[in-house]
Amino acid sequence: IVSAWNPSDLHNMALPPCHAFYQIYVHTDGTMNLQLMQRSADAYIGIPYNIASYSLLLMMIAQVTGYRAGRFIHSLGDVHLYRNHVDAYFVQKDRTILPPPTVTLNPEIKNIFNFAFEDITLENYNPHPAIKAPVAV
Repeated sequence: IVSAWNPSDLHNMALPPCHAFYQIYVHTDGTMNLQLMQRSADAYIGIPYNIASYSLLLMMIAQVTGYRAGRFIHSLGDVHLYRNHVDAYFVQKDRTILPPPTVTLNPEIKNIFNFAFEDITLENYNPHPAIKAPVAV
């Protein structure tokens, strides 16, 4: 279990980290799962970012430890949609779901600290146009 909280730094933060901790576990079939426990979750902007970043982290850790990436499991506490994101949410909700892209990692990387931006390839990413949303209030 890896904690996102450093209690000695909490007094320096505007808010405690929304993602509290994650747990990695390996199955006997050689797959590795990652479960993220999140104490607070911004439904419109934060959750999609957390899903993408922790799924990528799962892929990276699985690769460097010799396992296959399995499932990303997301446990959420206080899930909320800010008032100034409601209009953007309805635009997004009514969109057709597009095929997901494929993420490929450089198979030569065997140390988690050696990954660079160039070692991550995103293929067939064809998103809808961006939806502008203000900072949450």
